Amino acid sequence: MIPRPSGSKIALIICHDGMFREMARACAYKGAEIMIRTAGYTAPIRDSWRFTNQANAFQNLMVTANVCMCGSDGSFDSMGDGMIVNFDRSIIAHGTTGRADEIITAEGRPDLMREARIHWGVENNIYQLWHRGYVAVKGGAMDCPYTFMQDMVAGTYRLPWEDQVKVTDGTAFGFPAPVRSFAARTAAKVAE
Repeated sequence: MIPRPSGSKIALIICHDGMFREMARACAYKGAEIMIRTAGYTAPIRDSWRFTNQANAFQNLMVTANVCMCGSDGSFDSMGDGMIVNFDRSIIAHGTTGRADEIITAEGRPDLMREARIHWGVENNIYQLWHRGYVAVKGGAMDCPYTFMQDMVAGTYRLPWEDQVKVTDGTAFGFPAPVRSFAARTAAKVAE
């Protein structure tokens, strides 16, 4: 998290992190008002790129500034799609030419975003996550009914179709198979 001289807090996520709503939520939870997302996607992912940028902004009431690499790295042609999305999910700047060096700019209004975070009701999504049903229960339901979150914390996250997943590393795309274990998982297994 980077506090800027203007007082806005900026966070950075990289590429596929933006497809996980939890990444953007973590940025907002730590106070980010502007989230920058850099990527190198190819054209088949264009629609997913666009709606996740909008969802990340709206679900967390923050501005997202998103830039996708343009051109070829010799293997893949990136789509070169940049967009700035306001906290209400409206696209306030969009570069779609796919040309290198295209520049987009927009004015973000952190004051309006801060106002929404304080004054909005049912669409104050980041608040509502913890205070669901506040019209029925004083303060709202402050529990974690989400099995996948509980399982992640317990180290038991497993999809019903996990044994059928075909791509589980980058070898199909020319990357060597990883040999290093994730440190947190290794430490947990040693503790068992």
